[in-house]
Amino acid sequence: MVGKEKDRDWDREMREVDKLLAKLPDADPTLGRGVPTVPRISQSHVAHGAAGGGAPGSLARGREWLSTWTRVGLGVLLGVGMMAWPYTHGCGLKLIFYLIGVSTLVVAGVWSSLSSWRRRLGFAHLLSQMLIIWGLVLAAREVLPRIGYAKVAAPFFCPEP
Repeated sequence: MVGKEKDRDWDREMREVDKLLAKLPDADPTLGRGVPTVPRISQSHVAHGAAGGGAPGSLARGREWLSTWTRVGLGVLLGVGMMAWPYTHGCGLKLIFYLIGVSTLVVAGVWSSLSSWRRRLGFAHLLSQMLIIWGLVLAAREVLPRIGYAKVAAPFFCPEP
């Protein structure tokens, strides 16, 4: 087995692989040539403040930061609003609207969670996770008694008077 490995001409096989890769429609001509895949920032670029507040991308980063915190803030407002839901939601259409609001809270939590994860905003991500958990708790509080997972059963639809 070891002798078989020594008999192989690896340079010839790698040239063959390179030819096959070059035939691909979206082939990168520098593929496998040791070209760095991560862009490097020159030291003069950093020294002149391009990585700081004066960079053209800093405005975009500020907008991203603001949009993430806006999403989190709207989610928190919705979570507080769900605690102060002004209508009864025992059964029927009122229950359906309440569950739509709870679902919206979970979706807002996931949306802000993805945004805060991409932008590496730890506290915003923590709040987003708490929104998701809060929405799931509210949903469980209403759904579990209606599917028979509680001592006291509750109906989805209101009984006829």
